Amino acid sequence: MNTLLIGIAIIVVLFLLSGIRIVNEYERAVIFRLGRLVGARGPGIFYRIPILEKFIVVDLRTVTYDIPPQEVITRDNVTVRVNAVVYYRVVDPEKAVTEVLDYKYATAQIAQTTLRSVIGQAELDEILTEREKLNVELQKIIDEATNPWGIKVTAVEIKDVEIPEEMRRVMALQAEAERERRAKIIRADGELQAAKKLREAAEIMAQSKGAMMLRYLQTINDAAAEKNTTIVLPIPLEIFEIMGGKK
Repeated sequence: MNTLLIGIAIIVVLFLLSGIRIVNEYERAVIFRLGRLVGARGPGIFYRIPILEKFIVVDLRTVTYDIPPQEVITRDNVTVRVNAVVYYRVVDPEKAVTEVLDYKYATAQIAQTTLRSVIGQAELDEILTEREKLNVELQKIIDEATNPWGIKVTAVEIKDVEIPEEMRRVMALQAEAERERRAKIIRADGELQAAKKLREAAEIMAQSKGAMMLRYLQTINDAAAEKNTTIVLPIPLEIFEIMGGKK
């Protein structure tokens, strides 16, 4: 009889001890008692009533979801393939368990559809040059959609944009034409500035015959500095004036 009582006591103790559970610092245990939500427990050690209570462990760490490439037609009718990455985490484990069947799958689907929607409303140039703006818009839309599930989307980043080979060639030609246009403008602007300076110099020299003569002699001296150079010197009328008479 005593042996039977000891055996029963051991079984009862083991049964009670089976309710002891431990969850990590980054986890929470959502407890259900007879099917009704009791709350979230953890981190560390906690006790659940065997048979009467069940629990689901929810990870609170940030999840990195890589959105697979999505083929989208932009607003200006260009087909592109875009992929992105979403960073999110559970901030309310009770909602993450009770409000949605699978919060990871649901968040992934929302991210994919939102990416296609936002890219489809943008033009190709906007996708290539204003990526940060699109990232903010994506993060805002996905965060609003997943907020009722206890999910917080911290960031969305567009990783890569693939465009057709024909469009790449067109963009390369466009970029080359743009560079040529800028080069011509710069060259023309330089010539205009040079012409203005030459006009100013001519006006200053015209006010003094001696200045014109000195410039003439300086040019001859610079030419004579070169080796094997033959110089033909026309005699300007100013020389005769300087020597004492007009001709």
